[in-house]
Amino acid sequence: MKDHFLTLLRSQATGMADFRAAAKSLSSLIASDIAAQLPMTPCPVRTPLGPTEGVIGRDQVVLIPILRAGLVLLPPFMDLFPQAPIGFFGIRRDEKTALPHLYYENIPTLAPTDRILLLDPMLATGGSALLSLQKLKEKKVDLARATLVTILATPEGMRAVEQAFPEVKIYTVAIDEKLNQHKYIVPGLGDFGDRYFGTELRITRSIHKYTARG
Repeated sequence: MKDHFLTLLRSQATGMADFRAAAKSLSSLIASDIAAQLPMTPCPVRTPLGPTEGVIGRDQVVLIPILRAGLVLLPPFMDLFPQAPIGFFGIRRDEKTALPHLYYENIPTLAPTDRILLLDPMLATGGSALLSLQKLKEKKVDLARATLVTILATPEGMRAVEQAFPEVKIYTVAIDEKLNQHKYIVPGLGDFGDRYFGTELRITRSIHKYTARG
């Protein structure tokens, strides 16, 4: 099913409402995958009819979306980890240099045993992820307990993260062919944030309106 929803996200014919629905469904499947990989501790439980054995999550999970597109992944993870503290990195990519710029940071107090889930649907150059992971390293986070959660990645982005932070786990639905000359993922799905939030449509309308006015 993940491939089905990813196909909808890739398609140029998918409108904003359907893009949002596909992103929500895919994010829920990703959150379930991640939850299944986390360590569990056996524990006794009593049902209305008697005792049995169950399991419970062993570690505190901390959710950190990278703004703004990372917000799309956040709600399904909040559903599965309702007690998880949430932090934020706001990172903007310079369109000329493709370098990341940190404009906002709000991270909760982190414990050495926390499991960090860094949420960002697109791993292109890896710049945003690298900057976020460096900030976490400066906070003395054990990056071996961190997972970068993405929908699409490039070989270049994967290599950049793996070389700088080999201890960090990377989850991605698909690894695409390459980056183009503008540092966008090919074949990719366009700008995830613009398509989800509708800003691409607004920009296009503004351009057409300005052109019509001459």
